[in-house]
Amino acid sequence: MSHNQLATKGWTIKFRPWKVVHTEEFDNKADAMKREKQLKSAKGREYIWNKIIHQFRTFF
Repeated sequence: MSHNQLATKGWTIKFRPWKVVHTEEFDNKADAMKREKQLKSAKGREYIWNKIIHQFRTFF
């Protein structure tokens, strides 16, 4: 996965290794970018956080 290997600087480099916990597929780039914008909103971040907590609740 390129997120774990390519970059040599930046804020997120210290949080490696990244693990994929959720994926979505879209028919076109416009729909994917619309969803990305939605996920980066406050409600979207709340959705992501709740999904992560639910998925990993057995580990906490």
